[in-house]
Amino acid sequence: MFGSFERMVAKRYLRARKGERFVSVIAIFSLIGIALGVGTLIVVMAVMNGFKDDLLGRILGLNGDLSVYGQMTYSGPKPITDYQQLSQRMEKYPGIKSAIPFIEGQVLLSAGNYNSGGMVRGMSAEGLKKLTVVSKSLDAAAFDRFKGDNTIIIGQTLAERAGLGIGSKITLIAPKGAATVMGNIPRIKSYTVVGVFDSGMHEYNSSYVFLPIPAAQKFFQMKDGVTGIQISTTDPAHIQEISQKLAAKFDDQDLRFMDWTQSNNAFFGAVQVEQNVMFLILTLIILVAAFNVISSLIMMVKDKTRDIAILRTMGASRGAIMRIFLMCGASVGVTGTFIGTIIGVLFCKNIEHIRQGLQKLTGTNLFNPEVYYLEHLPAKLDWADVIQVVLMALILSLLATLYPSWKAARTDPVEGLRNE
Repeated sequence: MFGSFERMVAKRYLRARKGERFVSVIAIFSLIGIALGVGTLIVVMAVMNGFKDDLLGRILGLNGDLSVYGQMTYSGPKPITDYQQLSQRMEKYPGIKSAIPFIEGQVLLSAGNYNSGGMVRGMSAEGLKKLTVVSKSLDAAAFDRFKGDNTIIIGQTLAERAGLGIGSKITLIAPKGAATVMGNIPRIKSYTVVGVFDSGMHEYNSSYVFLPIPAAQKFFQMKDGVTGIQISTTDPAHIQEISQKLAAKFDDQDLRFMDWTQSNNAFFGAVQVEQNVMFLILTLIILVAAFNVISSLIMMVKDKTRDIAILRTMGASRGAIMRIFLMCGASVGVTGTFIGTIIGVLFCKNIEHIRQGLQKLTGTNLFNPEVYYLEHLPAKLDWADVIQVVLMALILSLLATLYPSWKAARTDPVEGLRNE
């Protein structure tokens, strides 16, 4: 497509000579702008993907892909009494890894001078082992001690804030208590901490506690029932299809099925919108750099008017002139895109080390887990996104060269020499 003559002339034009330094400086800034735009866009997309996937993995790891509840009544969801039989039947269904009965309720957590709201999860030791996001940080002794009516497992952040450890006491206060002649008296009970988990998610570490199912049944006065059954599947992306099939299979059980897309739809929808907006905003950086390519090429065409006229009189076609300046502009875009891609990929591969280094250098917390939910900076490099960014940058750079190149090809050699 490009001949040796055209490549030679374009290469000479890209070299700054005396009197042409300003045009070269603009081209260099255009290259830097494209490189920074491409690199920043790759990093931001990787961080957003990592944030979404890591957060989704931790949320589903604790709450499951699908939750099964009893039908709603005026006092809340109807407890599920035959939960052991139901969970065993559901675990045999294709695509389901585990079906864990659970009891859930809000409480006030109190230990010494520390008081905070929290969420209680009642589970068996076997069910808790299946929650890898929690069980991976617990030792075998914690599961052996997790039994009886007065044992509890708490999160690491809660333990640090309240000064608790193995063997410490923590009090749970339920808002709904027994009705007496003196009014409604909240239920209060102390439990012994037998384990401390670290889910890697600040919100769970600070507010979730786990009780054995018999202890939770007694505390929430649920007799032989549970709140629901938590289901984990092999393919969370197709959870709606599995949910519909399960609902049809157990339609005689008077159950409600709620998958993760329904319970967290607003949250992950907001993350997706934020990702799209960030992509659009950072694309403007590349667009601005592309406009710099246009300005530098227009100035180059203006400076090379005499050269263009001479080349035309020597027999160079308009197409050859256009290709020369296309190569001049495209080389800036391609080089900038290549450099930006390398910078972005290397940054993503070492982003956590870079964050820790900057934290040590500045002495500030650049990724507060209380704000960002997670306790580290995730980055998932999706090569499809990288290719998308690279193609977009190349296309914008190429489009930026069309008008100046066309303008150069339309230069009249007679007028060009006359003006000189």
